[in-house]
Amino acid sequence: MTTTSLITGASSGLGTEYARQLAGRGDHLVLVARDRARLEALADELHRAGAAEVEVLAADLTAPGGIAAVTERLTEAARPVDVLINSAGFGLPLAFEENDIDDEVRHLRLHVEVPMQLIHAALPGMLARGHGEIINLSSVSAVMPRSTYGAAKGWLVSFSRWANSRYRPRGVTVTAVCPGYTHTEFHARLGLAEGEEGIPDWQWLEAPRVVTESLRDVTRGRAVSVPSRRYRAIFTAAQLVPTGLMSRLAARGR
Repeated sequence: MTTTSLITGASSGLGTEYARQLAGRGDHLVLVARDRARLEALADELHRAGAAEVEVLAADLTAPGGIAAVTERLTEAARPVDVLINSAGFGLPLAFEENDIDDEVRHLRLHVEVPMQLIHAALPGMLARGHGEIINLSSVSAVMPRSTYGAAKGWLVSFSRWANSRYRPRGVTVTAVCPGYTHTEFHARLGLAEGEEGIPDWQWLEAPRVVTESLRDVTRGRAVSVPSRRYRAIFTAAQLVPTGLMSRLAARGR
């Protein structure tokens, strides 16, 4: 049977890399993002890469109509979704007091409320069928005091740990993926050119490695996936370091 995977934030970054790797294994893909033109261009590439089928679902997940459209697709009994990947997201400057509060509310909605709604929509069908995988794109920032980005990503890790424990015995795994700094468009969208983060080269990861390692952890049923040994060490140490010190260390980059 062909696996159907729905990916939010599919038009860029790690969302695109998940789409490419899942196309390579012959999945039926449902691509979700705001930019229809980019999705359609990606769909053409994925067809050539081996995807069984590619659906394009252009939707703004921060708008009621957008979330309703994706929820409707997730609950179609005749076309079940086997894998849900919550990859949509964006970053904001760390100076919370200077950020526009409407941007902060939208940021919180996309990183917390939207994944929660989509998981809630997908779970009943997955549980009824006795199988399913849910992947939540979090960050190593989840264990660091790092403004509202770290706080939102921390929610995803906490929820994924609980949900995986509860639903894995019934055939549905829930995994929070926590990469460190990764070469994608994410930083460029913050207005940063290559090298402007102030982060040493050794801390950067490549998107294909992040996705490959995380998919391996998903098949193993892990609640949290931290790609690369270096970031697994950082992830563990960050939970032991005093908050004040970790806050200063986490202030590097954006």
